[in-house]
Amino acid sequence: MSASERLAELGLELPPVAAPVAAYIPAQRIGNEVRTSGQLPFVNGQLPREGKVGAEVSAEEAKELAQICALNALAAAAQVAGGIDQIESVSHLTGFVASASDFYGQPGVINGASELLGEVFGDAGAHTRSAVGVSVLPLNSPVELELTVIVRD
Repeated sequence: MSASERLAELGLELPPVAAPVAAYIPAQRIGNEVRTSGQLPFVNGQLPREGKVGAEVSAEEAKELAQICALNALAAAAQVAGGIDQIESVSHLTGFVASASDFYGQPGVINGASELLGEVFGDAGAHTRSAVGVSVLPLNSPVELELTVIVRD
């Protein structure tokens, strides 16, 4: 089953690529690799939640926001790759979690993105990963992701 078919089966679709909020491009292809810029959990151009995880935002809410970030990253990568079905595999995911000083559950939050990538790409969605706690993210977003994928030649 293709990635686009899996997305449809999950009842999901790729959103429009989010407009950059500063001086960068959403994604870039070099050879057979596509890297995305940091993707926030924008829905229709808005952040559904703001604040730090473990304070204003629960870990469960942040995990859902990480899924949205992953969809936004896939949209940016797919645009450069020529479509989501041109993505052969997921290589690496870096997740940033704006964390309250006593929140240590960053890996669980970023699992929202990792699990979604596994559902969309199956075994080809397995990837290396970093889950990093930070004091603040752009626009007071709770979560931000960077994605690297391998595309078909």
